[in-house]
Parts: sequence; structure tokens; C-alpha cells
Amino acid sequence: MTRWLRLWAQRRRHPQRYARLAQLLPALRLTRSELLQRQRAAFDAIARYAAANTDYYESRFASAMQSAGQYLLPGDLPILEKSEVVAHRDALLARQFSPHSTRLGHTGGSTGSPLSFYCDDAKHELMLAGMMRGFMLSGWRPGQKLMYLWGASRDVASSGIFGGPQQRWLSSEMTVAAVEYSEQRLSAWVRLIRRWRPVLLYGYASALSELARFVIDSRCVLPSRLLGVYSTAEVLHDDQRALIEQAFACKVFNQYGCREVPNIAWECRHGNMHVFSDMVQLESVSDAEGDRLLVTSLTDRVMPFIRYALGDSGRLVDGQCPCGLGFPMMQMDLCRNNDLVRTRDGRRLHPAFFNRLMYGLAQVSQYQWVQVSPDALKLNLVSSAPLPPGAVEAIRAAVRAGVDPQMTLEITYLDRIPRTAAGKHRFVVGLDDAGMAELR
Repeated sequence: MTRWLRLWAQRRRHPQRYARLAQLLPALRLTRSELLQRQRAAFDAIARYAAANTDYYESRFASAMQSAGQYLLPGDLPILEKSEVVAHRDALLARQFSPHSTRLGHTGGSTGSPLSFYCDDAKHELMLAGMMRGFMLSGWRPGQKLMYLWGASRDVASSGIFGGPQQRWLSSEMTVAAVEYSEQRLSAWVRLIRRWRPVLLYGYASALSELARFVIDSRCVLPSRLLGVYSTAEVLHDDQRALIEQAFACKVFNQYGCREVPNIAWECRHGNMHVFSDMVQLESVSDAEGDRLLVTSLTDRVMPFIRYALGDSGRLVDGQCPCGLGFPMMQMDLCRNNDLVRTRDGRRLHPAFFNRLMYGLAQVSQYQWVQVSPDALKLNLVSSAPLPPGAVEAIRAAVRAGVDPQMTLEITYLDRIPRTAAGKHRFVVGLDDAGMAELR
């Protein structure tokens, strides 16, 4: 009965959000071919809308519009790079919206390129409705309790995405500002989970990992009603997934999206990432940088993002998931473009190589690899004790053997590792543009 009361209260508080959810749910029952047909029509519609209503796309799509067939296809159109969004933000805004009165959203720059973009309340409510549909893949239902562990301070402010008064009577959502970690804060979060008894946890991979480590080390007993834990905003590594599952005794789900184009893909109970193809068009394009992901928002008519290069790598996966969803599947690579360590001979090393070097070092609670020059790496550690000499030499030897015999390594012990402006933790930080120029 309480769940239905909470659902009634949430519907009254957020009518637009629940209306959009009702529009999204039928897609869960569509076949792959039905979804593909809808997506083709939606891509054509948003591309033609953008060409007719924005200064930027009008000029960029001119030649494609002249030679277009029945449908405009992704391959007919140019790629939108982040640098172009920064340089032409106002020209990307649809003409019926004023840059002076339209809200600005901001990315945190976890892929190395922070930017701002125009948005409105409709985009915000659709994003949250899409999140609700994604949560339903775990077995969660609207009205059940959901707790956010969120690392971006601006989002948990009163005007933020997850802001507003907390712990309302009959509220089904609660947000914890997971901006800083300490033993006291982690203990308080555990007490809050015990008292409020959420069904799902949703948060940054690093915040969830820190909490999971505390739960295990402190031998905390948590409520047994958790259906799952959702990781987002940061790359979820296999060791983090295992740690979180051990601590919370439930399945861990991954979620992929960005502030500019949210709700790209959600993991189902069978462990597959499903692209919400009624909301986005996702492509994987192979080039010199690897398998780059391009995304098109099929719904955003304030500032359309069409064939937008996210700065992430991954690929689409063939086959049918046992869960029965018609949505296509994807595989996310465990890196972003600026998370690659580069060598003088042109090789690019995946973050997984460096993350594996930390396995078994139980005293290390946080780490970050930073390439400071073509010939130098720095390893920042938050550790309960210094690494023994044998472990240090093993890491140095692995770097020389696997990266470059001339690569030096400096190990630095810190009280905390600074996060990005959006509160995210980066495990590997590659060279900036100046360092790249030095490599060339």
C-alpha cells in the first residue's frame, strides 16, 4: 500500500515526467525490426528539423539535403565534434529559442572537453522518465524507493537535477551528496541506507566502490531488499563491479549516457547493455582513434546533437538478448580518448593495462595514473601504508616492459585525489594537447 501512496504522490509532483514514461514504456514490447523502422524515421525527422531550424546544420547539411533519398541516413551527414559544439553553440540552437532566455547545461569535462549546451524542462523531464524506464530493467517499479549517491555538487543543490527538499513524506527518491568521502560520511551513508531502506542505489562508480569497501571492511549488515545497484557517470571496472556485488549482495547494473545526450544504454538482468534506440541513434565508427561512438538524440529539438562524437569508444553487438528486449546491444570499451597512455613510437595503451597493475594491493583505496610527459608517468596513491619495495619494483618493471623501457615512474602518496569539476574520478589521465604535440 505504501508503494502505491508514494507513486500517487510522485505522479502529482511530476505529471510531465510520468506522462513521458507512459509514452516510453510501449517500446519495451517492440521487436527489433519495429524499433529500427521507428529509429530510421526519427533520425530523418530530427536531421531535417535541424537543417530547417538551426544556422549551423542549415549550412553543414546543405549538400546532403540536395541529394537525399526518402530517408536521410547517418552516413549522409558529417560528424559533430565537441570542438564544434564549443565554437558554434549559439548557431546550434534552434531559431525559435533565444540564447538569452534558454537554460544552459554544463558537462564536467571527464573526456577532456568541458562544454555547455542549451536545454529546457522538457529535455530534463524526458531524461528522468528514461532513467525510470532503465531502472525498470532491474525489476524496480515506480513508487519503490531509490537513493542517488551523486558526486556533482551542482546537481544536488536546490536547483540541480537531483536537488530539492529531501526526505519528504511519501517520497520515493533521496539524494546523498557523495562529493567527499571520509569514514564518518561512509558510516552515515550506511546508517541512512539501513533507516530509509531503498530498493535501488544509483551513483558514480567510484562513490559506490568506496562505500562497498567500507561496508566490507566494517562488516556492516545492510537491508536484504536491494534489487540492484546502478553505476553511472564513470567507467565501471570489473574489480569495482565485483566489490560492489560482494558488499551489497545484489546485481550491479551499468548505465551509459552523457549530459548532452542522456539515456544512451542500460544494462539488463542478463548483463547486456541495451541501446535505447527509440531515444538515440548510436553508431560505432572505426578510424585512427579506434572504434569511436557517435550518438544522435532523436528527441532534442532545442539544440540538436546529430552524429555527435562523445569521446568514448565502443561497438554495437549483434544478436538477441535472452531478456527479450528488441533494443540493440552495445559493448563499452573501458576507456575514453584522453584516458590512453601514448608512447613515442605511436602506440596507445588501454587503461586496463595500468589498472591491472594495482590488483592485490589491498592497502590502496584510490589510485590515479597520470602521463606527465612522453617519457614520464606519475602514480598517485591514497593508501593506508606505503607500498613495500618489492611491489614498487614490480610495478616499475611492468611499466618498463609493457610501456617503454625509458618510461620513468614517480609514486606520490596523497590524502585525497582531486576529482573533476563534475565530481568524477579518473583512473588514467593521458597527455593534454600540449603533450600530444610533443609526441608528434
